[in-house]
Amino acid sequence: MEMSGPGVSRHSRTVKRRRWGRLRQQWKLLGLFEIDQQHEFYSLTCMMKEGLCAAVQNTIDNPLPLSEDDYTLEVTQIHKDFRMATYAGPVFASLRRSLGMTEKEYQQSLSSEGSYLQFISNSKSKADFFLTNDKRFFLKTQSKREVRFLLSNLRIYMEHLEKYPHSLVHVVFCVQKYFIVMQSVFYPDDRITARYDIKGCEVSRWTDPAPEGSQIIVVLKDLNFEGQFIQLDQQRPWLLRQVEIDTAFLQTLNVLDYSFLLAHQPLHQDELSQSLSFTTLIMRAKKSVNATSSPTPTSQNRRLLPNFKNPLHVIDGPEQRYFIGIIDIFTVYGFKKRLEHLWKSLRHPRQTFSTVSPPAYCHRLCQWVQDHTK
Repeated sequence: MEMSGPGVSRHSRTVKRRRWGRLRQQWKLLGLFEIDQQHEFYSLTCMMKEGLCAAVQNTIDNPLPLSEDDYTLEVTQIHKDFRMATYAGPVFASLRRSLGMTEKEYQQSLSSEGSYLQFISNSKSKADFFLTNDKRFFLKTQSKREVRFLLSNLRIYMEHLEKYPHSLVHVVFCVQKYFIVMQSVFYPDDRITARYDIKGCEVSRWTDPAPEGSQIIVVLKDLNFEGQFIQLDQQRPWLLRQVEIDTAFLQTLNVLDYSFLLAHQPLHQDELSQSLSFTTLIMRAKKSVNATSSPTPTSQNRRLLPNFKNPLHVIDGPEQRYFIGIIDIFTVYGFKKRLEHLWKSLRHPRQTFSTVSPPAYCHRLCQWVQDHTK
């Protein structure tokens, strides 16, 4: 996103930044809170909402068939105080349609009257994270390098999602300058009892849990999950195979440091009985067929999707509902990461750490999933 013209004065921005810095220290463990008019990012998120609403409206007004040129298309829309560039808009619109999402539904969520929420995580990333007011979509700031990487690999990314329509690789719905829009893996989050960010290693992979009874949202890590299992029974082979397929794909992109997101909540009694009903099975079968971007797909490793919101990232076990996805797929194993690997090898000679080669990273994460599922 590029902004120009009149706006908040430099002095007022500085004052707000200092005030927000103090609040951030007070709330540094708090996961989500509303971006109100006193918030540092209020003006920014208002512009994001206005720009996204207009960008989606453009796809609604111009419902053209997808063409080769759409992969390199850049559309810049001029607003009163800023301008916003959208990359490959028709490509991402076709992806949203393939997942059964209407443009009006998407637009409503992104531009509703309710304020965006900010998520402060324990991630080392310098990115800013926002959620739409209904918590359905995640907005994350990205560097120029990350945006260029995604756009340069957009075609094979789409081919992977078409071939494996039930892929766990987090679906990107929109690329602006410079942030992306994704569906939240943890949606809806009303009854989620625990959230984890898994990388399959030990170093810096522990997070202090929130105090018991607290409303604070903390995303836990690998070492917090030790001694637990993802209980899937009959669905376990599907998960193991899909993780193998997705991580092999990411290996071809020469990336590492992606995360296996995991959350769980107990199934209600009516949900346990509903899974056996004929009507529910019909609905699940229909949803499973529709989740593809081709009318005659050459799909592989399908499963019977749950009749539930966000079905691609939800998988039910005998007693728990799990939310699962693979995120943060933009870190390339280049010169800096190779140096980091050498340094960490010296510093942590007998421990596992995140910065390893893409083949090693792929194998290790697959092994973690295999070891922690039943």
